[in-house]
Amino acid sequence: MRFIKTGILLGSIFLSLASAWGSSAGDLLRDLPVQQGGRVKPYDSFARESLKLLYGREKFGGREAADVVLTWLLIPEHWDDAQFVQVRHSGLREALKLDKERIYYSPKELFLNERVGLLIQEMRTKLQAQEKLNPYFQAVQTLENQLSLYHGIKFGQALLVAPDPAGDTWLAVARLPAPLGEKFATMTKAFIKVVTAEAEGSSAKADLGPLQAAVNEFRELARQQAPEKYGNDRKIKTEVHLNTFHPFMWSWIFYLVASLSLLGASVNRRRSLYIVGWGAAIVGFGLHTYGMGLRSYLLGRPPVSNMYETVVWVPWGTMILAAIMEWKSRGRIYLLVSSLVAVFCLILTDMAPSVLDKTLSPLEPVLRDNFWLTTHVLVITLSYAAFFLAFALADVQLFYFLRDEKRFAAKIEETNKAIYRAIQIGIILLGGGIILGGVWADYSWGRFWGWDPKETWALIAWFGYLAILHGRLVGWIRQFGMAVSSVLSFSLVIMAWYGVNFVLGAGLHSYGFGAGGVEYVSAFVALHILWVVYVATVRQSRLRTNQQSA
Repeated sequence: MRFIKTGILLGSIFLSLASAWGSSAGDLLRDLPVQQGGRVKPYDSFARESLKLLYGREKFGGREAADVVLTWLLIPEHWDDAQFVQVRHSGLREALKLDKERIYYSPKELFLNERVGLLIQEMRTKLQAQEKLNPYFQAVQTLENQLSLYHGIKFGQALLVAPDPAGDTWLAVARLPAPLGEKFATMTKAFIKVVTAEAEGSSAKADLGPLQAAVNEFRELARQQAPEKYGNDRKIKTEVHLNTFHPFMWSWIFYLVASLSLLGASVNRRRSLYIVGWGAAIVGFGLHTYGMGLRSYLLGRPPVSNMYETVVWVPWGTMILAAIMEWKSRGRIYLLVSSLVAVFCLILTDMAPSVLDKTLSPLEPVLRDNFWLTTHVLVITLSYAAFFLAFALADVQLFYFLRDEKRFAAKIEETNKAIYRAIQIGIILLGGGIILGGVWADYSWGRFWGWDPKETWALIAWFGYLAILHGRLVGWIRQFGMAVSSVLSFSLVIMAWYGVNFVLGAGLHSYGFGAGGVEYVSAFVALHILWVVYVATVRQSRLRTNQQSA
């Protein structure tokens, strides 16, 4: 449904704007409730998720998603020819015979490509046959979602802005009854006036009053359709705050400051740097906790139901374990290492949005209102935090071995004890988590254990770390072996944590399945194997030389 034909002028101005343009028009629309994915969310979240799906980012040319997405509805003639739909998979670009020099294409050239429909049909056939999609067909599925969403927004079908008194679903823009449709048209006209004035660089500040009034009038009329379905205003505003404040970004920035300060304190032995490091780590942890608290409030559950949330949760647990260990032992390595782990994980959540989807989504029915599931997942992922700490400490210990194991003998001894304690904690947590998972499985599926891939790999990881502890106890594994085994055994955690869901994609834990990132995770594991081999080779050569000289 197109309300404003005069938007053609706006389109020519809009698409020619420089990245410095920053409209405040969309700011007034951010907390407008819409429905998508089974829940009521602010328009700000809908716009960000839509633009990220099509373009891969939450801004277009420096413009906010709240401004951009609404113009897909108002001036689709211009967006049809704009190159903003991302197609990253090189094999898919080749199959579609697209220009290989680009990764962004216009909706028109994709809609008119006759091969798109054939590939989508082939992908759907595989889904109907319950086949696991390889990365190529996963890219085809993404392309279908991109084109369907753009088409739905363009024709007013995908933007659901008012509850339907007669049903659970909301009314799309194209189906709004006369009073609501007129209010929406008034709102979009006011939006166009503000954006046009700002885009033209008017010396007088654009008058936001009419737009604010139009938004308020539409919101109140939409609420009257079904007040009980219109959503919680406080939660809507909280979600907008979460979107705009980016607590996890600020958290990793403070963790990075903490890491650099603690590293400086370790090298220069300056107490002032150590205090700054602790202070920055506490601020970073506070922001980290604040971000998870916001997600928990919005979702009504602990934030550990998907890969994104666990990648946020694990470094949080690592920071707690490291702070306790550093406080008790008076060592100065734990908080430094855990801060680096937190920086790595939280930057990863920002840099890999296609793999780690931060969308706030309702749980699968089997996961709702289940005490045993919540405790099981929390305990399991806390064990990952302990093993991640042991892995990072082992990396540092290998560096000491590479530099000079005699010179750093005291640090190696200290780090070795820390690795041992971290693995002990991880073993207890993982074992308890496996048992709790069995209780939940019996509650949900009617059996305690079924050799599901997720269950099996969790058990394999538990046995792997148990072997390390027994090897150390009987003297088979000493300091260097402890470091090597801690680095290598973390690949078992990676398989249980990431591999089962994103590589195997099989089993009853289907709600956690995802795609992407395999090459990066594989490279991470391979690089650490090479690191272990390199340090072992250099150390063995050095020991042989020392024996010959003696």
